[in-house]
Amino acid sequence: MPAYDAFLLVSFGGPESPGEVMPFLENVTRGRGIPPERLASVAEHYYAVGGVSPINQQCRDLLTAVRADFSASGLSLPVYWGNRNWTPYLTDTVRAMADDGVRRAIALVTSAYSSYSSCRQYLDDIERARAAVGPGAPRIDKIRRFFDHPGFIEPFAASTRAALATLPLSLRDDAHLVFTAHSVPVAMAEASGPGGGYRYVAELTEAARLIAERAGGDAHPHTLAYQSRSGPPSQPWLAPDVSDHLGELAKSGTKAVVVIPVGFVSDHMEVRHDLDVEAKQAAESLGLAFARATTPGSHPRFASMVTELVKERLGLPDSPGPDSQACPADCCRYVVPAGRPGGASSA
Repeated sequence: MPAYDAFLLVSFGGPESPGEVMPFLENVTRGRGIPPERLASVAEHYYAVGGVSPINQQCRDLLTAVRADFSASGLSLPVYWGNRNWTPYLTDTVRAMADDGVRRAIALVTSAYSSYSSCRQYLDDIERARAAVGPGAPRIDKIRRFFDHPGFIEPFAASTRAALATLPLSLRDDAHLVFTAHSVPVAMAEASGPGGGYRYVAELTEAARLIAERAGGDAHPHTLAYQSRSGPPSQPWLAPDVSDHLGELAKSGTKAVVVIPVGFVSDHMEVRHDLDVEAKQAAESLGLAFARATTPGSHPRFASMVTELVKERLGLPDSPGPDSQACPADCCRYVVPAGRPGGASSA
């Protein structure tokens, strides 16, 4: 079993002041030919909340919870944090780790699923950072995908029950659960499975099933929809869009919905804007009662999941089992078409 001497959180990053918004968005989209007017439009989502993405503070909160759980569990690994698109940048963090004498680290990325943008792109980012640091860079192993881990499922189930409780009593029992995830190009979804297969969709479907089961069994129908599409109309992306799906539900007689952002780890901008603003407005225009479940964030059970997965890789006696879902060596390969977005962002 590997002997790790550090833990690394790898996330997307986000601006923390109005002046950082456009440079951040330019980082995210560099080389993809995104029109300036599109970036300016997205920037307005950030300016509406003071120019601060919630994702960095959510990472800080998660790290605080992980440190506490490590300590309570007898793990003494130092904790580091690096981002793909904003400070603290991953390369700077890997350099600091090398300077501190770290030789081998275990990394959690803030995505639970298989796809290019939620798995392979992070693996590539880690290798680029290591290459930039040079021969002294530590080896970094990514923790397996955790879409069906109880530490991911249980906080979602609890927040789904809490969201249901906010609906009018007369509508609560018949509420429809709408699970959402970041849409990606259909070709990217197909590339997420070995030999071509929609593993991203299959994993989302299973996570939704597990959460619905724990939140109320068969009491509430549930469906999977997508959000935050950023590609041109000519490129097929996963569908239905969540707002379109709410329209179809309203036509079929649904009176209340709970939206569960199962594709996300924390309540970052794409959750708070695309769901709390756009989807909520769509629901109100359709006469649907609307509630949203929160993501795991820094929930204690989610933090304890991190500890369990680290122990799993360490092969400790009290770990839950073997690393049965490790990423294959060439998982989730996908070539982003020139001039098009690569898929998910998470800030």
